[in-house]
Amino acid sequence: MERADCLFYLVTDPATSGWLRSLNPRARSLHDCYREGEDGTLAAGRMVARMLAPLRAAATAAGGEGTEPAVCAAFYGHPAVLVHPARLAAEQARAEGFAVHMLPAISCEDCLFADLGVDPAVPGRVLCDATDFLLRPRRFDTSAALVLLQAGAVGVRRFHSGREPSRAGLRLLAEALGQQYPADHPVVLYEIDPLPPFDPRILRLPLAELAEAPASVVTTLYVTPLPPPAPDVERRLRLQASATAG
Repeated sequence: MERADCLFYLVTDPATSGWLRSLNPRARSLHDCYREGEDGTLAAGRMVARMLAPLRAAATAAGGEGTEPAVCAAFYGHPAVLVHPARLAAEQARAEGFAVHMLPAISCEDCLFADLGVDPAVPGRVLCDATDFLLRPRRFDTSAALVLLQAGAVGVRRFHSGREPSRAGLRLLAEALGQQYPADHPVVLYEIDPLPPFDPRILRLPLAELAEAPASVVTTLYVTPLPPPAPDVERRLRLQASATAG
């Protein structure tokens, strides 16, 4: 980020924005690509065009044989997890012959595991975008934890600068989950603060209260797992036999 010829960023707080500009005076925010009340996919398209513009301009000026400028983009969370402009820009740049490398980062789910003290490998977890989970019903293992990203923004396609959740979307989500879990089943509304000194917002409540619970458009929903199925006795005996034979 410090050495980049062009540094673009999309973050959610002024402090991070100021830090990025201190690293590189050429840093420019992509947030102005949004338009209030407009479909978010249009904003993503503008961001992609802006990020690729320096590469395209250099390629045109050099007849396709010059040195590419170092273009870097920094995003909130993990750039591969529900950060559509990052994914689209990487795909388009590769399609046009530019070298692209995406670096991993800490996602909200990684923070959730640490803050809630849960191990995603035991008893497993299912991860979905909340809107996709609602619109495309699927079979899933309820004995694994269910993590629904952007649960407060179910069905929201247009950009709004406020943080109020889609109350209608939460009601529909609660209704769908009620077909798989009892009304008193424990769930957690989780929202990490982007600045390290501040604590995350964690609200534990029964599923029956989800529809009217306090949330925001960036809230993640963690649905605790139901009791696991009984172990397969035959397989356990075979594993024990193979361990003894070994």
